[in-house]
This record gives sequence, structure tokens and C-alpha cells, in this order.
Amino acid sequence: MNLQAPMFIGTYEHNIDDKGRLAIPAKFRDELGDSFFATRGLDKCLFIFPKNEWERQLSEFSKLPLTMRDARAYSRLFFSGACECELDRQGRINIPAYLREYAGLAKDAVVIGVMNRVEIWSLEVWMGYRGLAEESYEEIAEKLAQGGADSEVKRTG
Repeated sequence: MNLQAPMFIGTYEHNIDDKGRLAIPAKFRDELGDSFFATRGLDKCLFIFPKNEWERQLSEFSKLPLTMRDARAYSRLFFSGACECELDRQGRINIPAYLREYAGLAKDAVVIGVMNRVEIWSLEVWMGYRGLAEESYEEIAEKLAQGGADSEVKRTG
């Protein structure tokens, strides 16, 4: 397995079959390794982490105080939704029904690389999110450059 930090980039459209299987892009497979972790992400997508990044997430979560209600809630949802995944011979993973339901995944999916993780989106949800994010791309960049980590894509409806 690659000991360097993974670098996931790009956007790929794939179909989910009737059994809930989704092909992982070939460019991501080596970085993910033999087994990796999937869980609920933010903005109604799924997060996929290679083992070394999953362990880093565990370390970060363990620093959160149990006395903070939000920390407990986020940790519970993040980890209770997690599962370990393995690729089949065709490079597919089986996404559990509860994760497909959370992300609204039915047939058309988008698999994107986001630096240290892979995200899986419903095509419809991704197109809506991407459209809104593109409208405010420069504004978001400006806020982040000024230290405004609370920048967020504005949603309507």
C-alpha cells in the first residue's frame, strides 16, 4: 500500500446496479487499497477513506470532548454509518442500503476525488450542489483566503 498521503482528484459518472454495486474508478483503486471505509458524508454524499486516512479521522474524533453534545451527535452519525468495503473482481463495491438511502443513490452516481477522500453523490444531488457552488466559487475562495472557514454554499428551497 502507498505510504504517501493519498491524492484523489477528478469526476466520474457511474451507474449503481440493482444489487447496490458501484464501480470505483480505476485511478482511485490503488490509493484506496484492498479495503477501505465508507460512511455518511456531509451535504448528502458518502465519504470513502483509505485505511490510513480513516485512522487519521479516528485520531481527530478521539480528541473531541464527550461533554459536547454536537461532538457526540456527529461522532455517532459518522461512525454508526460506517462500513468496511472491499473491491470485487470488477472493481465494484457494494454500498449498503442505508448508505444508498442517506445519499439518495438509485441509479446514476458521481464519484469524485477530494484530496484525501473519495465522495459518492447521486447525480441529481451533485448537479444541484455543483451548480450552486459554481455560482459562488469566487466568493467562497475570497472568504477562505481571508480566514473565513465558515464559508458555505448557499442553498435555496
